[in-house]
Formats: sequence, structure tokens, C-alpha cells
Amino acid sequence: MRALPDRRLRSHLLTAPAASIADAAGHMTATQAQEFWGGRWALALRTRGEPTLRDVDAAFDRAEIVRSWTMRGTIHIVPARDLGWLLALTGERQRQGLAATHRREGIDAAELDRAERAALTALAGGGRLTRAELFAVLEGAGVPTSGQRGYHLLCGLSWRGVVCQGPVVPRAGGPTREQYIVRTDEWITDAAAPVEPLAELFTRYIGSHGPAGIRDFSWWSGLPLGVAREAAAAASDRVSVVPGEGEPVYVAAGPAPRRAPRMPEVLALPPFDEYYLSYADRTGACAPALLGRVGPGANGMVRPVLVARGEVVGAWSHSHAVGRHEGDPLPELFTEGAASAEQVDAALQRYRRFLLG
Repeated sequence: MRALPDRRLRSHLLTAPAASIADAAGHMTATQAQEFWGGRWALALRTRGEPTLRDVDAAFDRAEIVRSWTMRGTIHIVPARDLGWLLALTGERQRQGLAATHRREGIDAAELDRAERAALTALAGGGRLTRAELFAVLEGAGVPTSGQRGYHLLCGLSWRGVVCQGPVVPRAGGPTREQYIVRTDEWITDAAAPVEPLAELFTRYIGSHGPAGIRDFSWWSGLPLGVAREAAAAASDRVSVVPGEGEPVYVAAGPAPRRAPRMPEVLALPPFDEYYLSYADRTGACAPALLGRVGPGANGMVRPVLVARGEVVGAWSHSHAVGRHEGDPLPELFTEGAASAEQVDAALQRYRRFLLG
């Protein structure tokens, strides 16, 4: 599909940005955010007017968006009001995927029940705890958190919808890196669920990621291929099939998001960005020979990438350590001549203004 990069850039709001951080998050539904700074930069890139890190953090503090493990055992930024119905679709699937890990760690339903009671009591009445503080509460309740056990307990409580990560923990002298853990039932006061959640999720995925197929949706959502086919059938009146042969490829029904004027041709995307990662086949954005240089690698990492006119042409890096975060990001071009030094610098300086603004 010759027009694939242009249409996907618009679907992802990278060339048709939203009016606000909350609108961008709502359009994307779930924005991958293992790297907290990266998920926030992903939303800023998809919002008009070059919002800063502080602007994104303010949306967390207003409870417009939260972060939780919503798909594939991976943490995402989602609209707060959507968290409940998303977990209703994906939570059990995530639990099954890590059942062996939980057995190895000695985490069963009874242990999660104990952790849940302790967390709910400690957070009642608008309480908020850092991860270390929550683990101390669990330890005090006789629920060990050593090694990776605390992390997996937190994941389990999140899949259950008991807690989520909400307001941002202040950090002196550098970019914020942590969120407070809060009770979901107290922090999210405007929860709402669609009439047909499965059809809604497929419709939103296609609207924010299309053109894409059923296998892409299955990979992104972590739902089995059979369930993904059910989702596509249920949403058939809300999406359109792109003419062609082979497995169906879908776009949102109606006109595509309109490209904004004077959008840059080169973008510096964060690690794990949805534009690159959220497809079963990533060659729509990246030449096959370059996939290994981006990831996921053996350690599961996916590098921040430079994208020129929808194609991955390089990577970049930047330190977030206090003091060092004020330095310039460093580019690494994979494809000679694919972007000028001025275009790359403009993309990286846009990120630097986001971080320091």
C-alpha cells in the first residue's frame, strides 16, 4: 500500500495532532509507556502546540489519564475513564500469561487477596503511596515483596483494577520519573463503559493505528486471534476494508484525520512508540534489514527512533539523569541521506523543549 505511511501518520496523530493531551490519549486508547518519559513524549508528539512534560504531568494530576498494565502484561497510559472496561477485556488474559511466573513467586489468589486488603486499607480516603511505600505496607501485612515479587503483586493488583498509577511524584532537579499508586475506585470518578466493549476496542485500534489488520489488533491487544476476528465482525459497521487481496486491512469509517499544515517531515519518536511497535508486521514503518537495530532486542528493549516521512531512518538517545538531562540528545542515522542534519536537529530540539519547558 503506497499510501500506508501517510495514512498511519495521520491515524497516529503524528501529522494530525489532537487539541489536548487528554484528547490524544483518548484517541490512542492505550499508549505504551514502560519508559515513563517515553509514554509522555508520545502523547506530547500527538498534541498541538508543543506541550511540555509538565503539561502531560498535569493531565495525570487531574485524573484525566492514568498508567496501568492493560495489555500483554505491558504498562500503558490510558484515559482514566476507560481503564475499567479495558481491564475487563484484557485482565484475565494477562493473568493467564503470567500464571507460571506467579506460581514460581508463590503468588496465588489468596496472596493477592491479602495484598488487596492491605493496599485498599492503606490508600483509603484519598491516600497515595510511592511504590516503595506500598511495598512496605505489604511487608507489614505479611506479604513479602523481595526480588521481583513486589512488582508482580503490583501488576496483579492493577489487573484486578484495585490500584492504578495516577499523580506524578515530584523530583528535585530533574524530570519526574515515578507516579503515586492510588485506589482506582477513589481516583477515577467518571468511569464509563461502551455498550459493546470488544467492538469499541477494535474500532479505536483501527482509528488510531490503521491501516491495520486483525492479526495486528490481536498482537496489540494481547487477545487471541479468534477473539480478534469476533471483534472485527462486531465492528464491521464502524470500519472500512481497504480494497486489495489477502487478509482484510481496515481503516476507520469516514474521512481520515486531516493533516495539519507545516508538519515536520522528521520526527524523534520515543522507545516502544505505537507507530513502530503496535503491529504484527512492523515493516510498514521500518525496512526489514533495520528491524534488528531497533528491537525488540534480547532484553525486550525498543529504541527511540528517527522517522522521516513515515520511515524509520535512525535512532537517538538521551540521558535523564539529574544534570545530564539538560544536554543535547544524540542521533544515529541508519540511512545516509534520508534526513538532513537540520531536520534531525529540529526533531531532537523539539523533544528537548518538551523535557525542559
